[in-house]
Amino acid sequence: MTASAVSWGAIAAGAAAAAALSLILLILGTGLGLSSVSPWAQDGISAATFGVSTILWITFTQIVAAGAGGYLAGRLRTRWAATNADEVYFRDTAHGFLAWAVASLATAALLTTVIGSIVGGGVKTGAAIVGGAATTAAGALAAGSEVGKPAGAGGSLDYVVDTLFRKNVNATATAAANPSGSAPQAAGGTTTGTTAEVTRVFAYALRTGTMPAEDVRQVGQIVAQRTGLTQPEAEKRVTDTLARFQTTLREAEATAKEAADKARKASAYAALWLFISLLIGAFVASLAATYGGRQRDL
Repeated sequence: MTASAVSWGAIAAGAAAAAALSLILLILGTGLGLSSVSPWAQDGISAATFGVSTILWITFTQIVAAGAGGYLAGRLRTRWAATNADEVYFRDTAHGFLAWAVASLATAALLTTVIGSIVGGGVKTGAAIVGGAATTAAGALAAGSEVGKPAGAGGSLDYVVDTLFRKNVNATATAAANPSGSAPQAAGGTTTGTTAEVTRVFAYALRTGTMPAEDVRQVGQIVAQRTGLTQPEAEKRVTDTLARFQTTLREAEATAKEAADKARKASAYAALWLFISLLIGAFVASLAATYGGRQRDL
């Protein structure tokens, strides 16, 4: 009776050794990597260095673990008597490959969350960043109906509206007419009421992308009454302030999209290098198994 062409016991032994070494080395690499990252400025390694070192460590882990598992699978397999050298070479290669495959599946089952974070972390980060940009814009629009609500990048919309009412140092008429220092009330309501009205007008302008001429005149009148500016100067301040805030929001959105694109590319690179390192592990395991098989047959 001829011996079986597959020694599953040797494959299982090699796979167990490879999976254990992979787990140990990955945990060690995680500890070394986290210990080299510092939250303090000018301390620790850069993000690029951290990424390169992670890739190199994963590749090193595959070489060491797959090599050891493949060697054991080749060295512990049964002796195939009366089998030509080419067939023995093929079987040893297959044993190394199978040991690597079983070890990879076992490691993936043990580290599902880790591998999932490597592959999907960039996508999730990008989605979170894009969602943050959307929240920023939504906060700016909603600030019109809720006083004090932050608008994200550039501060709150209430702050932007407050800048409209800053006194003009050259406007002495208002100060003379109002020696107590309190802000004069605009026609149609109290100071608080006019501020809320201006905030709503700005929120609507941000939502639609433009401020109608009648709104510019109305807000300009309120600003002129509160600051001592002339009507044309007040209207110019209104349009300039709106333009600056819109520019700030666009820049924040562009920055968020750029960060999301970088995260997407990082995710793609991580998946690509993980694929390459696994291929290297498969090759090393197959090669080591042929060497272990030759040692077995000596």
